Amino acid sequence: MTYVVGLTGSIGMGKSAVAGMFRDNDVPVWDADAAVHELYGPGGAAVAPVAARFPEAVADGQVDRDSLSKLVLGDDAAIRDLERIVHPLVGDHRQAFYDRAAEDGHDLVVVDVPLLFETGGESRVHAVVVVSAPSEQQRARVLARPGMTAQKFEAILARQTPDAEKRRRADHVIDTGTTKDETRQSVARLVVELRRQAAENG
Repeated sequence: MTYVVGLTGSIGMGKSAVAGMFRDNDVPVWDADAAVHELYGPGGAAVAPVAARFPEAVADGQVDRDSLSKLVLGDDAAIRDLERIVHPLVGDHRQAFYDRAAEDGHDLVVVDVPLLFETGGESRVHAVVVVSAPSEQQRARVLARPGMTAQKFEAILARQTPDAEKRRRADHVIDTGTTKDETRQSVARLVVELRRQAAENG
């Protein structure tokens, strides 16, 4: 049985970098955002059902995420309709990843889900790893991104479970407030620990 680790962290905490470090340690990583991007892209499984419900959101054979966001913003019924379309497709995508990993002989996988706690995803994994850094470092990283403003940053933070609560609910915390090398070493040590847990679980 494959041991599934949920990887999460608030914006600007370095989650993508840590996901890359898991890959460097031969741990397959499923990226929820990339899965949605693929489903919404040309030939993606979500394009036809989204077009049927939100025709204005589809152009050139793919879903325009900005248009879709504007259409569903503040409309609870529309959001529920979208979730009914997308969630099962994301679930199928994730299951295909698990199947491939098992076929390739991996006993440990990571699922990178930004809103893991917000969507109850912690109930679908064996352990949760939270990526965290001091708030001033987080803020500096996010505000350095193109097109980011302090207002946008605050709005995103308001939708996310607070970092302190994430750390409290985590099984493991990776601190990215240190050097990249120190973070790499932390991830490598954690992979050893998780493989041990996977072996015990299997």
